[in-house]
Amino acid sequence: MNDLSPGAIRHSFDRAARHYDESAVLQRAVADELLNRFQWLRIKPATLLDVGTGTGYALPHLRRRFRNARVMACDIAWAMARAARSRRVLWRPSPVWVADAHDLPLRAQTIDCIYSSLALQWMDAPRAFAEFRRVLRGEGLLTFATFGPDTLRELRAAWAEVDDRPHVHNFVDMHDLGDALINAGFADPVLDIERYTLTYESAGAALRDLKHIGAHNAAAARFPGLTGKGRYRRFEQAYEKFRQSGRLPVTYEVVYGQAWVLAGVPPPSLSSTDRVVIPIRNA
Repeated sequence: MNDLSPGAIRHSFDRAARHYDESAVLQRAVADELLNRFQWLRIKPATLLDVGTGTGYALPHLRRRFRNARVMACDIAWAMARAARSRRVLWRPSPVWVADAHDLPLRAQTIDCIYSSLALQWMDAPRAFAEFRRVLRGEGLLTFATFGPDTLRELRAAWAEVDDRPHVHNFVDMHDLGDALINAGFADPVLDIERYTLTYESAGAALRDLKHIGAHNAAAARFPGLTGKGRYRRFEQAYEKFRQSGRLPVTYEVVYGQAWVLAGVPPPSLSSTDRVVIPIRNA
């Protein structure tokens, strides 16, 4: 379900951390929507983990909403985790560490809620869901937002007229995400879709924004060299077909999801593989 290079993803977000907040308009809007959805859920988590926290935008909001919870976070990119650590949350910073979401440094069944906004698209969804299920306690909640397959459709179509290399990686369909949640041992998954469109004066401006948020092409089969001027001009010409009212659109399909862990039901697989374990204490 994933054809991405983890090293390329880590490198891309390390480079983007410095300018990320300047361009992360959509990311903040999606995080706010995901946070707002907590108002419909009656949960009082003792431990909450923000997976793929980026620069930590959600951390102060999570701490204000769940004042009695120990709010923690992780990110695959060191520079992102460092930025999140510097973000003060109420009277103190939240613990943030560098970790791969497929192999969290936590004991099984130690987390009450996992929040993850626009990070899952950079993961192997079935593996990530299995790991989230492993660390969640009974009656624990997973709530997430990720991109669906209609995301960046204009860029994908424009590049398709230039060559047959992947320039935009394949995002997972909502129904496949639901199946992956069930297979990982989650119950009652609820998923829905919202679409957002950002507009730009030029193709260069759109690509610059993507670069600033770390959304580089991380496909394992991506073109290994630099994009030549001729190929880029052909891309620009193809992209112009989408111009409306003087602006070029960039479409994002956002899948919002939540799923529960049933009380008394252990994870499908509790492996005894060695891992560095971070002890979880009360806040």
